[in-house]
Amino acid sequence: MDSFEKKLWSAGFNLIAGVDEAGRGALAGPVVAAAVIFPYGTENFGLKDSKKLTAARRESLFKEIEQKAVSIGIGVVGPEEIDRINILRATLKAMEAALSFLSHRPDYVIIDGNQSVNSDIPHETIVKGDDRSFSIAAASIIAKVARDRMMASLHDKFPDYNFSSHKGYGTEEHRGAIYKYGMSSVHRKSFILKTREGKQLSMFKR
Repeated sequence: MDSFEKKLWSAGFNLIAGVDEAGRGALAGPVVAAAVIFPYGTENFGLKDSKKLTAARRESLFKEIEQKAVSIGIGVVGPEEIDRINILRATLKAMEAALSFLSHRPDYVIIDGNQSVNSDIPHETIVKGDDRSFSIAAASIIAKVARDRMMASLHDKFPDYNFSSHKGYGTEEHRGAIYKYGMSSVHRKSFILKTREGKQLSMFKR
């Protein structure tokens, strides 16, 4: 989990930013990206892909990352823009925003996945990076916790959909709520195809 960081530090890059996103596959809510820079020589302190951690462990690590990181940036792109520009472009835009919100300019950026961002900072993509780099794993935790908190807030505004439970992903419960209540203003219209009659497709039936 630290081989990329050690290699880059030894090559003279001191400030390395790991970047990852959360919410790309959800039916509702924003896509959120995070960028995290740790001090030179930081050792992994139990960081791993956010999907492999319990919610309680993510919250605990979120606080520890905040304490140890040199800088954290978070980028958010909402459902309307996702519908307008598509989810891939929205995800990259969120990542670019996260980098722009860092208080320190990184010397090098490592990004989860295989899609590069538009940046003049030296960078590379790493497939399954949240399993191979603790900086990217930290970004995955920050993005996931930040987005979960946003979805909990949306639950208060749209209680019929129970966003606090499934966080906007396409669970059977969520699809049933869409079939029953229709789409809210925070649903991604481009993700939820409609019939000519304006009703949700049968995939959303209970």
